[in-house]
Amino acid sequence: MEKKFLIGAVVLVIVGAIVGGVFGRLSPISASTELTAARVVSDYREALDIIDKNYAGKVDHEKITDASIQSMLWTLDPHSAFFTHEEFKKLYEEQASKFYGIGVSILQHRDAVYIQSVVPDTPADKAGLRYGDKFLAVDGKDATEWTSSEVSSNVRGDRGTTVKLKVERAGVAQPLEFSIVRGGVPLPSIRNYFMLPNGVGYVGLIGGFQETTSAELDEAVAALQKQGMKSLILDLRNNPGGLLPQAVEVVSRFIPADRTVVSVKGRSRYANTEELRTTGGKTYDLPLVVMINGGSASASEIVAGAIQDYHRGVILGTESFGKGLVQRVFPLPYSTGLTLTMARYYTPFGRSLQRDYSNGSIYEYYSHSDPTGADLKPKPAGQAVTTPDGRVLYGGRGIEPDILVKPAENGTLRFRINEAAFYFVRQLVAGKIAGFENYKIDKQDFRLSFPQGSLNVDDKLMAAFRQYAVALKDSGLTAANINTLLDHARTRVREELATATHSSEAGSQVLLEVDPQILKAIEVMPEAKRLSGLPIAKN
Repeated sequence: MEKKFLIGAVVLVIVGAIVGGVFGRLSPISASTELTAARVVSDYREALDIIDKNYAGKVDHEKITDASIQSMLWTLDPHSAFFTHEEFKKLYEEQASKFYGIGVSILQHRDAVYIQSVVPDTPADKAGLRYGDKFLAVDGKDATEWTSSEVSSNVRGDRGTTVKLKVERAGVAQPLEFSIVRGGVPLPSIRNYFMLPNGVGYVGLIGGFQETTSAELDEAVAALQKQGMKSLILDLRNNPGGLLPQAVEVVSRFIPADRTVVSVKGRSRYANTEELRTTGGKTYDLPLVVMINGGSASASEIVAGAIQDYHRGVILGTESFGKGLVQRVFPLPYSTGLTLTMARYYTPFGRSLQRDYSNGSIYEYYSHSDPTGADLKPKPAGQAVTTPDGRVLYGGRGIEPDILVKPAENGTLRFRINEAAFYFVRQLVAGKIAGFENYKIDKQDFRLSFPQGSLNVDDKLMAAFRQYAVALKDSGLTAANINTLLDHARTRVREELATATHSSEAGSQVLLEVDPQILKAIEVMPEAKRLSGLPIAKN
């Protein structure tokens, strides 16, 4: 990356702050200290020249560019960000609901990265990769010590290019080698949907808000209604947000036409409050529970906030992240770019979604809470807002659930059991567990879900798992400690078996069926049904 781009890109960010001020601050500046674009260019060029002429090592101008721009943006707010070429490319791929690669979901286990599932009709599927394949090398580079992100970044690439893989497969003596031409891989917003007991349908809208989100929701709801769905759980946990128009479309599926979904106010074209309203058309009058947690941010908070403001459904889980800043994407030279905060989001009745970031570091801001529901810092007081039906809700602290439900517990023993379940099922579906050779499969059948009660793991199979897990090197497991969490162990074996035979989505279904937050959502459906029959206030 050329030095002149470094100077120009840095000036772009600083000049934006000079012209508009940081968050509209109007502090007077004396003539002697006034910042100008010319002074920025001069000072920055001088600093670079000094570095180039005097630094003891080699100067990496690209790293200087990245660090300089990102540091400046973080002095503005935590969500204005710089994107390298690869990051900027990934941003657009996610918004388009597609990227280019081979089509596998991968997971890092304690000794290596493995294929967890293969996406149907993708290059990986056609080449014959399978659940449990262990990455040994990518394009001739040793991958045995790589993280999952390193494997992912090396496997992805431009459409039509070739990647060479070497993998270890359970039950096969020698490593297998594949030469795969990269192609399009779908990246849907809705990762799975299926029926739960009592006519409750589940839709996992966890993949962000992308160009296809509302169409995916319509497809999922239609399929579940054919299976007898009478009420709906919309899961927004760990949904990081995305395209604002798609958030409006999702809200429009549950709220009547011409109601405010979100208001946007800020500088430039947002100088006057702009209200985005429900679009009308297709709506679902289903009783609704919306699930959130500390990983639910931005567009997912807009959806949850509108549903909560209008009392259209029950919000359940743990508090959301609290991101209510509007970013605009600015392309920069050399296929890089930045996002710059332009405005703030407010819920239909005026709650700010944005959590306070004026004190503390970027780390403290992002570690405020996590998806497990742990509150790591006290919540800000927030500003009270009274809805037309008399409820008092608070702004400036994200979305707080109507019903607080902590997620399932984690712990070292559970993690050890999870790991052992993967290694056990990897051998099981390769036909290598004595007495259970009938479990051998050649490939996944790619079903996203399966009927309730199927794929049962009986006591005989669990006895085989216990024996395998205790003998597994460095597992840290005994028959006694496995028995203390026998139900969890059975669930994890079943989850891995569902993943190996069907898909990662089917495996997720196993875990969701016993998720304490999901079980509570089913329990509170009568309250959601009551709310679905109430009139929606007009604003």
